Amino acid sequence: MSEPSIFFSEVNERQGAFHRRSFLLGGFAGAGLLALGGRLAHLQILEAQRYQKLSASNQFNFRLVPPPRGLIVDRNGQILASNRPNFRLLVVKDGEHEPGETLKTLAHFVPLDEDRQARLLREFERTPRSVPVSVMEDMTWEQFSAINIRTPEMPNVTADMGEVRVYPHGGAFAHVIGYVAKVNREDLTETGPNSEPIMLHPGFRIGRQGVEKAFDLDLRGRAGAKKIEVDARGREIRHDQDGDLPAVPGKTIELTLDADIQTRALEVMGDESGAIVMMDCRSGDLLCMVSAPSFDANRFVRGLSVAEYRALADYERRPLLDKAMSGTYPPGSTFKPTVALAALNAGVDPSRRINCSGGWYFGGRTWRCWRHGGHGPQDMHDAIKNSCDVYFYQVALEIGPDYIAEAAKALGFGQTFDIGIPGQRSGVVGSTEWKRTQVKRDPKWHPGDSVSYGIGQGYVAVNGLQLAVMTARLANGRKALNPRLVKSVGGVPMKPGDAVPDLPFPAEHLDYVRGGMISVANDVSGTAYRQSQLGLGDVMMAGKTGTAQVRSYDGLASRDSRHAQWRLKDHNLYVAFAPVDDPRYAVSVIIQHGGLGGATAAAPRAREVMRVALLKDPEIRARIERPLPMPEVTELEPEGVAPAAPTPGPIVAEPGEPT
Repeated sequence: MSEPSIFFSEVNERQGAFHRRSFLLGGFAGAGLLALGGRLAHLQILEAQRYQKLSASNQFNFRLVPPPRGLIVDRNGQILASNRPNFRLLVVKDGEHEPGETLKTLAHFVPLDEDRQARLLREFERTPRSVPVSVMEDMTWEQFSAINIRTPEMPNVTADMGEVRVYPHGGAFAHVIGYVAKVNREDLTETGPNSEPIMLHPGFRIGRQGVEKAFDLDLRGRAGAKKIEVDARGREIRHDQDGDLPAVPGKTIELTLDADIQTRALEVMGDESGAIVMMDCRSGDLLCMVSAPSFDANRFVRGLSVAEYRALADYERRPLLDKAMSGTYPPGSTFKPTVALAALNAGVDPSRRINCSGGWYFGGRTWRCWRHGGHGPQDMHDAIKNSCDVYFYQVALEIGPDYIAEAAKALGFGQTFDIGIPGQRSGVVGSTEWKRTQVKRDPKWHPGDSVSYGIGQGYVAVNGLQLAVMTARLANGRKALNPRLVKSVGGVPMKPGDAVPDLPFPAEHLDYVRGGMISVANDVSGTAYRQSQLGLGDVMMAGKTGTAQVRSYDGLASRDSRHAQWRLKDHNLYVAFAPVDDPRYAVSVIIQHGGLGGATAAAPRAREVMRVALLKDPEIRARIERPLPMPEVTELEPEGVAPAAPTPGPIVAEPGEPT
């Protein structure tokens, strides 16, 4: 039996295959290690700076800081709107803490009633996560301290210092300047300035009315950022002040208004409802634009309750309405200078007399004059001075509405002016074309429409700004001045109001109408003589009274409304300019439901506001303070005056006297 043979070829093959696999796997492992090492080298050497920045960004956050809102100042630099620091309480919806429970805890330290908590919860629902919600503004130091020492226990609560808008003059400028308020969802847009993240910041405010709204983008400025070190949960650890990005304040808005005149105008209005507007007769600058009653804009910044807002909105004298621009009223007899200019342009002889017996029968009815016994024969000058209704009834009927409408538009009625803020209403200036297109129920202009049109009733409605423009253009006598409210934005001057064409009236016509207005205020028989005396030496004021009916007096024995309800009283108006020999300031006053006669309520207030403007004018004040010249004395030799030198003569001794 032979021995079995041993073959090693199979073993060698298996060993060779094993070695090949080892080398292959080792190659793969080496390539992997080489790639890993290369990647590590790339990350640690080439990308080190980039990842260092990313690491720092996880360690530090930048929190947006609202910029200081730009100032609003008057023509003399007096601040009308500024910012002040305030302690505020912020809560963040972080997903770990229930906002409702947080509010209940905070209510132990700050006043948060159930209604306020309910409103805040609704705001939390609308606010994105991680965006803080302002729970309370203007905390006291005690409240701020009580919250601040407990913030470690409430990581989603922050008590810090921010800025809040403040209006030092309260309601004096409320309608002109407006106010700021929180950003609503409707304010946000997908593009443009209102899409920026700062809009969601609880301390950011947006303009709502007046200058604050019209120049909101200029007043906003540019947001900054605070560099904050945070932990893994995003909670603040410390503030790195060296890394802060400073905010850029908004631009300063300079108005043409004068704070002293504006404040005095609101003061003299008292409890009345209406408007006072003053305008520079040379430049067109608005010095005063008051609507009364007003409201405190600071209350709107903090946020009104529903009850507070309803109280303002439902009050019959409507404090939220800007009566200087948005309220329109029949101008009454303040419209008569416009009708007089229209009559002169139409060729009416101003010296022709029309007899006023207290009434005029036309169209099947008697049109009454305000003076029961009548004024007698009146030319145009006397009719303006005495405000004779009968004269202007007949003149308006003679020339028709289109001449009057043309003159009215030339003097500023029936239009709006580019003064930089919204809210103006153009009012109504009637004409045959206007009635044909606007009054569908009766498009034809009737003669009776002209009669009432002649005394500022019927198809005519104006606002206080338009009345001031009319008076300033008449006083200027040459330029069709436009009003200007904003003097400069960020130091850049705005277009002046005197860069305008001339008035389309002959100079002699304007002089004639102004002469009638001078007599209104300075002739002892004028309708506003007593109420128009300034008491400033030889500086005098010219004016025109007006009464606008709000109801018919047919069948009533008297128009005396002293005992009538407020809403049934006539409107009381007055327009004026001064000085009469060199007009500088024009003013219009509307007293809503002020009663019969423009001299009773409106003229005294116009006088007080005009006195402030004149006394603030250095040239006028120097004129007032200059001593009046002594009257010239004629040299006469009165009887009994001793001669200049004694006349020598014999000495005669009296009886009993020694010689």
